[in-house]
Amino acid sequence: MYRTHTCGELRPNHQNQSITLAGWVHRRRDHGPLIFIDLRDRYGITQVVFDAADDAAVHAIAADARSEFVLRVTGIVRTRPAEATNSDIATGGIEVKAVAVEVLNAAKQTPLMINRDGNEEEPLRLKYRYLDLRRERMQRNLIMRHRFVKFIRDFLDKEHFLEIETPILTKSTPEGARDYLVPSRVHEGEFFALPQSPQQMKQLLMVAGFDRYFQIARCFRDEDLRADRQPEFTQLDMEMSFVDMDDVLDVVERLFTAMVPAVVPHKHTLSPFPRLTYNEAVERYGSDKPDLRYGLELVNLTSLLANSAFTLFSSAVQSGGQIKAIRIPGVAAYSRKQIDEVIDIAKQNGAKGLLWAALPADGAELRSSFAKQVDASELQAILTACEAHAGDMVVIVADSHKVVTAVLDKIRREFASRLNLADPNLLKFAWIVDFPLLEWNDGENRWDAAHHPFTAPLESDVALMDSDPGKVRAKAYDLVLNGYEVASGSIRIHQRDVQQKLFDLLGISRETSLLQFGHMLEAFEFGAPPHGGIAPGIDRIAMILADEATIREVVAFPKTQQAQDLMMGAPSPVEEKQLRDLHIKLR
Repeated sequence: MYRTHTCGELRPNHQNQSITLAGWVHRRRDHGPLIFIDLRDRYGITQVVFDAADDAAVHAIAADARSEFVLRVTGIVRTRPAEATNSDIATGGIEVKAVAVEVLNAAKQTPLMINRDGNEEEPLRLKYRYLDLRRERMQRNLIMRHRFVKFIRDFLDKEHFLEIETPILTKSTPEGARDYLVPSRVHEGEFFALPQSPQQMKQLLMVAGFDRYFQIARCFRDEDLRADRQPEFTQLDMEMSFVDMDDVLDVVERLFTAMVPAVVPHKHTLSPFPRLTYNEAVERYGSDKPDLRYGLELVNLTSLLANSAFTLFSSAVQSGGQIKAIRIPGVAAYSRKQIDEVIDIAKQNGAKGLLWAALPADGAELRSSFAKQVDASELQAILTACEAHAGDMVVIVADSHKVVTAVLDKIRREFASRLNLADPNLLKFAWIVDFPLLEWNDGENRWDAAHHPFTAPLESDVALMDSDPGKVRAKAYDLVLNGYEVASGSIRIHQRDVQQKLFDLLGISRETSLLQFGHMLEAFEFGAPPHGGIAPGIDRIAMILADEATIREVVAFPKTQQAQDLMMGAPSPVEEKQLRDLHIKLR
């Protein structure tokens, strides 16, 4: 065998044992007659000592070894003197005195520093991803992700869920994003699609009688990318029969409450998870995925300032808009340059500007961009409504509902970061419920499904589907975590007539609905049970657990933000013969 132990395994109780290690040269320190090599594998690092006085030939091989050489070393374990113990590594109480060494593979100079995180640009890291993945941080992330997924499987198995795989090659149906299409060689001019999610398949599994399904599912969406989005991603896909919303939320909440101490014991969470309605979340935090680790709640000043003599306030209300504020503690001494930076954030998110008032902590005169435009009593009413104190700054946005929420959400997050308000080791989960079933598409003058077209409406709102569709609430729910949406789900429609009514509202003709969803509509006529589910995002949750800023740091081989694989060189041209086989001609 190549090794008897791993590089993270040896301890003082292995003293005087003859062992064999195999791994990479992590560091090499040459002290003439003595050479010290830190040998690394994914389990850890062991210090190996090569002494020229013991064996000159073995010492000579070590002298020629360089970073990332792959070595096989046989030696004797010995404990280190107390003053030489390395408390930073698990094997720091021992070292191995080498008696034989073999170079299994030499390595040329690597374009990345492996033994520490460098400042390389991401394209270089992704081109040499197999080297980047040797780094301790990246291996730690992927090991944590493995444990996270394993915990899910073990937990759901005990909850009587069955893991069932669903097809990757499936039918193209409208689900909100562009499909990745796969041309058929056998059926000219026809295409498979890669699944955006196993949504329809898991509902059909409920019709089939598998009342508790899950899958660690690969999903594909051809959409613009960002830090928490990839063209191919992984989600925990779940579906349950004979349940309502509380049943689904209970299982998921217990799953994540138990997962945290088992997978990331240095972090903590609070349960039960709070529940906010969609309207409440947007009203209080400006977002349907609020970070609840800190306050900075929005204060609604609309009714207070509806009749203000300051036309910027009154005109915003008269045009159907809102006036909202945030009190930011301890920043009253901000310079004009710093305030301008905040105003720029507002403008970048659609506002024409930002109003502000600063209450100095030293008792000096209040500074404000609008105090001269309102009378003293109105200014005091604003400060009182915002509960502003000396040292605080109040920022105000008066605009459309969409702009006000977008701007203040961004400012809220910005100041939480600047002021270090969020505990990095707190995982603050929350449920968002009572989403609208539909949202109006101005560009196409029609209704769109806010979640997806299989989401059930609240029973109390079904009658509104005919009279006032915009007020219909969905049996949909999101799980949010530290400012990210990490799961989305709903109770599904399981009756053909209700499903057809929703298709009609979405402007999907009877002919089109049969063509695209006929299999679902027919299945609902064969005794479909009430069912619902949810799909937590594995990549996004792993990113948060690992304290990373992008999901690329917890995915082994990710794409760039331009959806390219720099390591493999994909996407890439293919041979003309392959195109002919697929009946494709490029323009």
